[in-house]
Amino acid sequence: MQDWLSMTAGDLGRGIARGEIDPVALTRTYLDAIDAHPQRDRIYARITPDRALSEAGAAQARARAGRRLSPLDGVPISWKDLFDSAGTVTEAGSALLRGRVPGTDAAVLRNATAMGLVCLGKTHMSELAFSGLGLNPITATPPNVHDDGAAPGGSSSGAAASVAFGLAAAGIGSDTGGSVRIPSAWNDLVGLKTTSGRISLEGVVPLCLKFDTVGPLARSVEDAALLLAALEGGRAPDLAGASLRGRRLAVLQTLAMDNLREAPARAFDGAVARFRDAGAEIVPLEVPELVEAHALSPVLYTGEAYGLWREAIEADPEAMFGEIRDRFRAGANFSAPDYVAAWRRLEAARAAWARATAGFDAVLCPTSPILAPEVGRLMNDSEYYVTENLLTLRNTRVGNLMGLCALSLPTGTPGCGVQIMARPGTEEALLRLGAAAETALA
Repeated sequence: MQDWLSMTAGDLGRGIARGEIDPVALTRTYLDAIDAHPQRDRIYARITPDRALSEAGAAQARARAGRRLSPLDGVPISWKDLFDSAGTVTEAGSALLRGRVPGTDAAVLRNATAMGLVCLGKTHMSELAFSGLGLNPITATPPNVHDDGAAPGGSSSGAAASVAFGLAAAGIGSDTGGSVRIPSAWNDLVGLKTTSGRISLEGVVPLCLKFDTVGPLARSVEDAALLLAALEGGRAPDLAGASLRGRRLAVLQTLAMDNLREAPARAFDGAVARFRDAGAEIVPLEVPELVEAHALSPVLYTGEAYGLWREAIEADPEAMFGEIRDRFRAGANFSAPDYVAAWRRLEAARAAWARATAGFDAVLCPTSPILAPEVGRLMNDSEYYVTENLLTLRNTRVGNLMGLCALSLPTGTPGCGVQIMARPGTEEALLRLGAAAETALA
């Protein structure tokens, strides 16, 4: 049964379908592993055993009757603590929301439950999802699977840890500037950032509604595809026969390669070489408009985030981690005309990106230009915290600013991911490309 804790969600689902895995026994195995794990309270904000076992019992009955609801019916997963779950405290990692109990599930949780997935509980996260590093001295900072002293990546930090440490078959997170992909990269997982607007944000505690997206952190591209279908209540794309042969892949040069540190650089070069060996055409790409787009990030992100949270923050500012509070407050530096003008300029940059990338199947870059930094220094050096956080999110934020869908895949070098970005709304094609890339990297 311990083998179940390291299996992909897809393999667990197939085991349930064949009658080899009992959903109740599987869920108990996960709950027991969570309860026994020394880092449990740093990974899970709260566990929902009654709900999990009830859902597993229903999945067990459906499996015995041959009436499974989806390929993942009966598979236990975790949920980032910004997805509303009826009757369960949902605080988004912030004391500002302490004791908040929603009356209904978020739409994505309702969809996943209707597809038979089992909810194990809620995972820790960066405060109000506003950090790529994953530190949270207000609630808990989850561990990094490679180094307990290193940042876990955020803001879906506990989601990544729950999967990396074998305490969930997959995790559901959110991504506003890299919050699914960064923790996936630093913990050697697959992370899918979906296109803005594709998956419902109903019942999701917001950060920046213009950029917030929902996505899975998983052990394989197949799992990411199956989870996307579950979140939407749809069918997963067929990944069989996916190939890189004849695909045109651009390697983004603008910004993405600046200040690239040795390990991520070496891992990325190795990944690109394997894609080329698998038959892909690799072409360097410059998109100068990205420089201005990135410069717009402060007004676009902090302007909206502070607009959403100003009243709650200023009612109790000392309840917040100072670095997060100060980042929110920076939004007060921008006016409504600044915000509107920034969006006009971003739309022009998106049009330039679309023209520059029209001849490619996808665009590649390192998921993060750095390895996970040391938590102790981040907590004691404010300047270092700010610079490392911005550098951490720089490459992933390309996907959010340009409105793309994107995957982060592990490269085989610990803590180093390769990011594959594709046109908005083309998740099915991206996942097929990701499956082929995964095979090449293996």
